[in-house]
Amino acid sequence: MVDAIAAKEPGLGLSEREVAARLKADGPNELARTGRRTPFRIVLEVLREPMLALLLGGGVLYLLLGSPEEALILLAFALFSIVITVVQESRTERVLEALRDLTSPRALVIRGGERRRIAGREVVRGDLVVLAEGDRVPADARLIEANDVQTDESLLTGESVPVRKVASAASPPARPGGDDLPHVFSGSLVVRGSGIAEVTATGPRSEIGRIGQSLSTLETEPPRLQAQMRRLVKLCAIFGGVVSVLAVVLYGSLRGGWLDALLAGIAIGMSMLPEELPVVLTVFMAMGAWRISKARVLTRRAAAIETLGSATVLCTDKTGTLTQNRMTVAELCLPDGTGFRPQDGAVPEPFRPLAETGRLASAPQPFDPMEKAFHAVAEGVSGAGLPASSDLRRTYGLRPDLLAMTNVWRSGTEGGEAIVAAKGAPEAIAALCHLDAATRADLTAKTEALAVKGMRVLAVARAAHRGEAWPETQDDFDFRLLGLVGLADPLRPGVVEAVAECRTAGIRVVMITGDYPATAAAIACQAGLDAEAIVTGEALSAMDDATLAEQARSTTVFARIMPEQKLRIVAALKADGEIVAMTGDGVNDAPSLKAAHIGIAMGGRGTDVAREASSLVLLDDDFGSIVAAVRLGRRVFDNLRKSMGFIIAIHVPIAGMALLPLIFGLPILLWPMHIAFLEMVIDPVCTLVFEAETEEEGIMQRPPRDPAAPLFSASLLGWSVVQGMVVLALTAGIFVFALDRGMPEQEARSLTFVALVLGIVSLIFVNRSFSASIITAFRRRNAALHWVMLIVTVMLGITLLVPFAQRMFRFGPLHVDDLAVTVAAGLLAIIILEVLKPHWRKRLMT
Repeated sequence: MVDAIAAKEPGLGLSEREVAARLKADGPNELARTGRRTPFRIVLEVLREPMLALLLGGGVLYLLLGSPEEALILLAFALFSIVITVVQESRTERVLEALRDLTSPRALVIRGGERRRIAGREVVRGDLVVLAEGDRVPADARLIEANDVQTDESLLTGESVPVRKVASAASPPARPGGDDLPHVFSGSLVVRGSGIAEVTATGPRSEIGRIGQSLSTLETEPPRLQAQMRRLVKLCAIFGGVVSVLAVVLYGSLRGGWLDALLAGIAIGMSMLPEELPVVLTVFMAMGAWRISKARVLTRRAAAIETLGSATVLCTDKTGTLTQNRMTVAELCLPDGTGFRPQDGAVPEPFRPLAETGRLASAPQPFDPMEKAFHAVAEGVSGAGLPASSDLRRTYGLRPDLLAMTNVWRSGTEGGEAIVAAKGAPEAIAALCHLDAATRADLTAKTEALAVKGMRVLAVARAAHRGEAWPETQDDFDFRLLGLVGLADPLRPGVVEAVAECRTAGIRVVMITGDYPATAAAIACQAGLDAEAIVTGEALSAMDDATLAEQARSTTVFARIMPEQKLRIVAALKADGEIVAMTGDGVNDAPSLKAAHIGIAMGGRGTDVAREASSLVLLDDDFGSIVAAVRLGRRVFDNLRKSMGFIIAIHVPIAGMALLPLIFGLPILLWPMHIAFLEMVIDPVCTLVFEAETEEEGIMQRPPRDPAAPLFSASLLGWSVVQGMVVLALTAGIFVFALDRGMPEQEARSLTFVALVLGIVSLIFVNRSFSASIITAFRRRNAALHWVMLIVTVMLGITLLVPFAQRMFRFGPLHVDDLAVTVAAGLLAIIILEVLKPHWRKRLMT
């Protein structure tokens, strides 16, 4: 085992060799997962499926009838059904496992002298972890640097009051709770400050692991579609069971042969049970989440995929979502109104104290884009009066009532004068500097002038302090205003087009930002948003809920909004009947993310708490990715409806051809063997072919879907029944015509079965698109369709040409003219349905 960090240079972190050795020795930083669906568990679930029970029951009956070949074939179909299900479900589990890994807490570590963000499970003992406000601590650790750190350890102690942490070279006994200790614990939340900690224990060796607890995850209700699906399958199963029992009684009473009657009853039961529906829903949701993740959006809850197509309002942050989050100092402005743009050259002497003090008011090792901009503009600037040996002695963080932060610097000489640097919102700095009304008005005018150019405006102030006793708050320093700093954050490429696409899709984009109103208005105008009416946080605080709901209907830009006010905005929009998607990144954004129909957390700059409360996570924090996810969500839902419509449609002719011979006294056409073969065709078509279909034309030109609309709408069910009846009429006509012409029973069965299979194939092409014609559907690329068609052709050829298979399926030989009749029936079905489709198109697309 690798020793502690004695072998490496302090501050550089572990090397890759040390990381690999410790990961091998200690294992990943995670606790044992429960509830994971292994292939064995999936097999057990499949064995409880009604369809499998019917297949096994048919196999047993064939054995009792003295037909071991039929029994073995049917049992082989049952085994094949198990294999298909296990492969599909295991694939789904692998996709979900990959997505689950991405949703695990992330950690910012220092390795080899470089900062890098890794999955929490990759943190090892001895890692140097960088902690900031809003982060979940990934492992038990000891603070070696701490700037006003407080953590919430209620997960371990039950005490909701945060505890204060300090850095220490010593290592007192580690225990949760208590102030002024250096230990932070896995699962606790950093609620204030920042620091660097050395990991002391991971996974089951952490405090949370030792006491046998696990990090809680948000449990979600079963998706609405799943509930609809279960109800439909249950109704079909009850109806099919009743019909099957009646069929058995009818067959046995009129024809004798009760074992044959049971086989006929099993065939009818299999034909009327749409057991593919739950499997299709599961696969579509998992593969939909995978496809959306390819657009850099992580789906944490399957219900979000259902809701994406219904979103009517998209509330988005400005910084980093609409913009690039790559701040640069665009302009420096002194109190007398003199301005300078840093891109014009070196910073002139009068502006150097402003530039350097802005850097001193930032973190020494900046991670925030704005603080990086302050460091960049101050590079090479001297004359700020700060000795090289100075170090940071005290930090005063942002407060809800004072949006400013202050750093206190002092040289190595004790008792010397300390430099106090502050930066923050202009109104907050004005309060710290105790400006009179006239000066405040002048500062506000200068702020407006910069903000109207689309800049984010901060004010900078400076003070001096003697003595070792620091004030309790930054308000007690004697600050002097140095000027204003305008920071520019350009729009991300494609934002204008994405906003326009939302508009055509019936989605209203609302920008909610903490920025100054003029800055927000400038960015909104650049993005193509209507910024005529802006509601500020101050104005919002004075509104009651009814007034806010009325205002939210027409407001596109909310500025100077505190995180807790987002929750009121979401509630107001929801009360007005809107389906709300909300972005957020901070700890205080979690309530609004959870309250929104679709919570969207920032994957790059967002906190773990925000990600845990969200439905979706933007991996690149890009607004365009949200719009891409909405497009993909609509595509997934469209294809799901196509698949469901296809399933309902094909069960009409299958059930009809199983029932009609019993009702009219004709030879039995479909036995369990034939139904099992058809199920082998249906399953991959539903889960592979339709899932891979491309999006419908104009998918982002139609209004959002009504969230209350059922998946199986009356129009979809009606269209499915019409399709099924057309194929049933053609297939039944061929069967009756063949028997009437004196064709032997086995030849009539093979002829009708081929016609039924080709009818099912025709329904595939008809259902590939609700909006496009069959010609367009043929032109669309779908590799899965080609493979499925090839496999179906080969399997059908085997049943018709191989003597053993002919006997098993009770088929007779067919001639070329017979096959021509079946092909003509399939083409006729396509023609009839394509003529009827325009009359259903409008209802199907709404």
